Amino acid sequence: MARIVMKFGGTSMAGTERIRRVANIVRKQAANGDQVAVVVSAMAGETDRLVNFCREANPLYDPAEYDVVVASGEQVTSGLLALTLQALGCKARSWLGWQLPVHTVEAHAKARIEDIDSDALLASMAAGEIAVIPGFQGIGGDGRVTTLGRGGSDTSAVAVAAAIGADRCDIYTDVDGVYTTDPRIVAKARKQKAVTYEEMLELASVGAKVLQTRSVGLAMKEGVRVQVLSSFTGDDAVPADELPGTMIVSEEEMEQILEDGHMERQHVTGIAHDKNEAKIILTRVPDKPGAVANIFSPLADASINVDMIIQNVGRDKGETDVTFTVPQTDLPRAQALLEDRREDIGFNRIITDSHVAKVSVVGVGMKSHAGVASTMFKSLADRGINIQAISTSEIKVSVMIDEDETELAVRVLHTAYGLDAD
Repeated sequence: MARIVMKFGGTSMAGTERIRRVANIVRKQAANGDQVAVVVSAMAGETDRLVNFCREANPLYDPAEYDVVVASGEQVTSGLLALTLQALGCKARSWLGWQLPVHTVEAHAKARIEDIDSDALLASMAAGEIAVIPGFQGIGGDGRVTTLGRGGSDTSAVAVAAAIGADRCDIYTDVDGVYTTDPRIVAKARKQKAVTYEEMLELASVGAKVLQTRSVGLAMKEGVRVQVLSSFTGDDAVPADELPGTMIVSEEEMEQILEDGHMERQHVTGIAHDKNEAKIILTRVPDKPGAVANIFSPLADASINVDMIIQNVGRDKGETDVTFTVPQTDLPRAQALLEDRREDIGFNRIITDSHVAKVSVVGVGMKSHAGVASTMFKSLADRGINIQAISTSEIKVSVMIDEDETELAVRVLHTAYGLDAD
């Protein structure tokens, strides 16, 4: 008997018909004799609708009351799924965030899970009851409802899996696994049997939308085995236990998978892209200690993430140009902040460009294989694609290019690294 956490996203819960489909998937898992907990998101589009209500009621809304409103979306779907499971003859009940409870810390609307009291939940599951838990929500130290921020239901599912010592956390989405790149751009993209936590963390951070970054980081920290698979399958679909999706595992488990011959080793695991990028250039910044800190400190204080950074060689006049990227949605705020600090920073002009994109190559194999970066640069150069900036990590190389060339770059790189399916 296994202990399984199953998580279903907003598209899987969008309406009673889809909830009935989800209930059948859960019923089949429980019929194996497994102990099952289910974590659900709000119906697709529901959270946006609730957020708009808050803004209409009070543009300067109280974050604590905001959480009360937006947390209700998951409460509805958890109750509906429990009711549907009962209609199928299953023992099921819903557990709201405050009932377990899910203890959180930090601010409303972006809380972080501290711990989960699992005793009552484990007792219920041991008695054969399917637990249905709303994702995204918890309870703060003051006893008030909190929410975890966008994509928080993935994090909730991994946290529940860690708290109950689950054998696996199955994340059901509208895709059937993690692909070498976006199949909508590259028809020959291949589904991966397994990727490491480290690779998935990099892929999620550079644009892959399959899993939320925080959930992958938590899974890696707690050693939770995660499987990504699709809820949009027929009644005769292969059960989740027969591994139809992609497993997110430790490097040690990945080595075992490779040794057993279930996968071939690849230097590059995937190609990701992100069009939510904007470039900022500050010209004639004083080339002296503290000048760069004056640029990035106010951005950090405003929680604006900076990615690629280039500082040109200092000019004869003791000046330099500094180029960096921020999320496109943060460009107006970043520009306004920098203009306010113009005198402190001492720059001449601010130049922005929101028509850029980031394309990234990710793979643990880069640690032991030379030439991955040069293959990327040469392949893009051969197709006349200009690189505007570069950033790297131990298992990732990212480049900034013109937004209009994103799809071409992804296809070129996918072929260059031998990732096209036969």
